Amino acid sequence: MPSFDTVCEANLVEIRNAVDNTIKEIGTRFDFKGTAAAIELKDKDITLTGDAEFQLGQVEDILRNKLTKRNVDVRFLDRGDVQKIGGDKVRQVIKVRNGIETEVSKKIQRLIKDSKLKVQAAIQGDAVRVTGAKRDDLQAAMALIRKDIADLPLSFNNFRD
Repeated sequence: MPSFDTVCEANLVEIRNAVDNTIKEIGTRFDFKGTAAAIELKDKDITLTGDAEFQLGQVEDILRNKLTKRNVDVRFLDRGDVQKIGGDKVRQVIKVRNGIETEVSKKIQRLIKDSKLKVQAAIQGDAVRVTGAKRDDLQAAMALIRKDIADLPLSFNNFRD
């Protein structure tokens, strides 16, 4: 029976490369000389450090440009709150989304069920598997999911015929 998986997975290698390129640019830019501007990647958390919120915004802009050049969707980034860390320094943690949350999975499942397409959706961990008898129905389900769930960078893989 034909099926596909709906997933939300970031390319962590490209994110690592973008963070490394951002570190190089911060080191060479004149406006960051002698400041606490820094960026660090640990697991799926990107930590921005700077002297002020404005500087964090500049570092984040550089990171977004590097990610865009590497074809990584910036919707994977989930910004946290800006925190003061002593003196005049500030820090912000940006989480890299990986996997579909339960609420979104249920929303996708409900969307497919309400669409009257002849497909079924099943939640499997942090992915949603959609199965159907016809390939055309599956492609219609993909289009429906892309149209209604626009705030997440969803991709479809594991397409079986």
